[in-house]
Amino acid sequence: MIKAELLWVDDEIDLLKPYILFLEEKGYVMQCVNNGRDAIELCRSKRFDIVFLDEQMPGLSGLETLTELHISYPEMPVVMVTKSEDEGIMNRAIGRKITDYLIKPVNPSQVLMSIKKILEQEERLVEVVTQEYRELFNPLISEIENCRTADDWISVYKKLVSWELKLDRTQHQMREMLAMQKEEANRLFSRFIKGNYERWIIEGRNHVDGDRPVMSTDLFERFVFPFVDKGEKLFFILIDNFRFDQWQVVKDIVDEFFNYREEIYFSILPTATPYARNAIFSGLMPKQLSELFPDYWVEESEEEGKNLNEELFIKSHLERNKRNYRISYHKINRNQEGEKLVSRFQELGKYDLNVLVFNFIDFLSHARTESAMIRELAADESAYRSLTRSWFKHSPLPALLEKIAGKGYKLVLTTDHGSIRVRNGVKVVGDRETGVNLRYKLGKNLGYNPKDLFDIIHPENAGLPAPNMTTRYIFALKDDFFVYPNNSHHYQSYYGDTFQHGGVSMEEMMVPVVVLKPRAKTL
Repeated sequence: MIKAELLWVDDEIDLLKPYILFLEEKGYVMQCVNNGRDAIELCRSKRFDIVFLDEQMPGLSGLETLTELHISYPEMPVVMVTKSEDEGIMNRAIGRKITDYLIKPVNPSQVLMSIKKILEQEERLVEVVTQEYRELFNPLISEIENCRTADDWISVYKKLVSWELKLDRTQHQMREMLAMQKEEANRLFSRFIKGNYERWIIEGRNHVDGDRPVMSTDLFERFVFPFVDKGEKLFFILIDNFRFDQWQVVKDIVDEFFNYREEIYFSILPTATPYARNAIFSGLMPKQLSELFPDYWVEESEEEGKNLNEELFIKSHLERNKRNYRISYHKINRNQEGEKLVSRFQELGKYDLNVLVFNFIDFLSHARTESAMIRELAADESAYRSLTRSWFKHSPLPALLEKIAGKGYKLVLTTDHGSIRVRNGVKVVGDRETGVNLRYKLGKNLGYNPKDLFDIIHPENAGLPAPNMTTRYIFALKDDFFVYPNNSHHYQSYYGDTFQHGGVSMEEMMVPVVVLKPRAKTL
């Protein structure tokens, strides 16, 4: 019987063969590598119950390897094995959250005791979480079924995400139960959106304090104007395609520099960058935007980039609202661009409002569709979150956050929309001018079953432009995506299990907006 799978990382691994044989006889599966780089690479494709890590290795040291492992796998138990009893080294190791440590020379019984202690703790934690979830399963079903308002759905979604993170390390059966709950929640959420969305748009932002939630067009009014109007310098950072669960796995990095208040707002439809992000920056629905800026609105059928005028939209938004702010706008597509911005951070202090757009996660989502390697690395929701955390940690963002906090500036961190892992192809018929997006389409000759999706027959009711008199929009629900009948099998096999956006789901529409205040400096 296999008790656990262990990884031992040591540049003198050949000298440890007696330990390896001893542990294998005890029922443990052992894998060994002689350097930190190989350990990190191996952990990307396989999860180990415990990693034994030599502190003194040439190349990447044990402490450096530990840091890298914890970026992607913060919950994985790591036992540091060291020849040194140096207090500074051990303090740094403990500060980086090692689970246990052993001092060489070690004997097999010490190793065995460490393993048993860790696994028993893990088992107890899993048992507690599993039991808590079982007890709350039925109440959570009842809460999902009784959602009547946007606030109800926000509360439920937060709980589902919380359980998703807690159950990441539990048995497969528990995660499957949660997945089924989430699927049912998305089914009912889709019905809720179909019944309320057009009314929200028609009523407009004057009803935000009623049952209409805060939406894309409201963000500047709610989270920017109140700060800058008081004379505070504000950074507004938008990470494209950044879901609420992804925020949850990076917020401990942010917590080092800021106190924060996290909220959820509703992205407009389509939950796609050309619509949702332009709505944030302009404060206008897409129909209004296309009418006020006909020269800058790019139709779906056109090849031109659809987010090339964001700075212009921000400035027009401020002018309409009689805000004479000094602003800067930056779009960061590569780490080098972010590093350059950090290097000249001092220049940003002269502006009242600095708007920064980071595009990595959207690139990751599209790369996962097109690249077999990225698809392997982001094999499931947990791995997708892990890749997000790894990018965030290694991006220029932590250095930027430290500088913002160091100057005492406020920060709003948000996104334009989320994404969902799609599974089920829904057949639709369109003409040559029908868009290629898998989660929404617009056109004048669409064929579909209205029971399978959310159709908007009168685009003006949803604040959407209509290139033709008979244009209508359709949106995929829950984890569906659109396929054409003549090549549905190809689309299903190629796009199934990829992350997409544009449609109606909790993951795409209910996204984070976080207000951050620098932590007080301590001596």
